[in-house]
Amino acid sequence: MPAEPDLTYDERLFVPLRWWVFAALLVASLWVAYWVATPHLVAFGVTLASALLAAALLSGYGGAPVSVGRKGFRAGRALLPLDACGEVSALSEPEFHHLRGRGADARAYLLLRPYLSRAVRVDVADPADPVPYWLVATRHPDRLAQALRVAIEQTG
Repeated sequence: MPAEPDLTYDERLFVPLRWWVFAALLVASLWVAYWVATPHLVAFGVTLASALLAAALLSGYGGAPVSVGRKGFRAGRALLPLDACGEVSALSEPEFHHLRGRGADARAYLLLRPYLSRAVRVDVADPADPVPYWLVATRHPDRLAQALRVAIEQTG
């Protein structure tokens, strides 16, 4: 999918480097185990397949887009039109922890990543929408919240 030319905020929730290192160590241990127990061609095949699978899984999980543009607020595959956005809040770590735990609403739209400790909450202003708010993890909650506020102001 080509990027919107008029995005005011654009982020990908890439997995941290330590996850890639862990995956590489896992693939290396598989290579050692197969190298010792099977013909070398099998070891290389299993290693290559494991490396490709790990790369695909980590890239897919970390490729979730978070963006603000003319079309609205995109978080993962979901799109919230700007006219349906209500109050926007950049959350601190304790607030985020509360909202993804005891304070969570089961109807909320969540885009969370365990390696991100901050998020943005966007209340849904459309009364016909059963989703009360979006909770989206991000590395830059203040910048995302500001970009959303500006975009909402410009449309309304």
